[in-house]
Amino acid sequence: MRFVPFLLLLGLLPACTQFPELDGVTSDVAENADYPTLLPLDPLMQSTSLTNADAEETEAELQARVAALQARAARLRGQVVDPETRRRLSEDAG
Repeated sequence: MRFVPFLLLLGLLPACTQFPELDGVTSDVAENADYPTLLPLDPLMQSTSLTNADAEETEAELQARVAALQARAARLRGQVVDPETRRRLSEDAG
């Protein structure tokens, strides 16, 4: 119980800090710039619509990508040093 006032004081200590001056951060050009033009969302949503996507074509593309990635992973799991180089290294080390 004796530590409660100490913890309270410690918790309030950051409230006494000086905030940095942020007024000079914004340039005059940015300060006087016009607001951006707001666009309606409907035309943007229609231009990115997926209604014209072919499900079979998308499935085929994904399957081709999966096969390519699996083949790449199989190549990466292979031996790093070919047998001839491995033989030469073992001769030099022995």
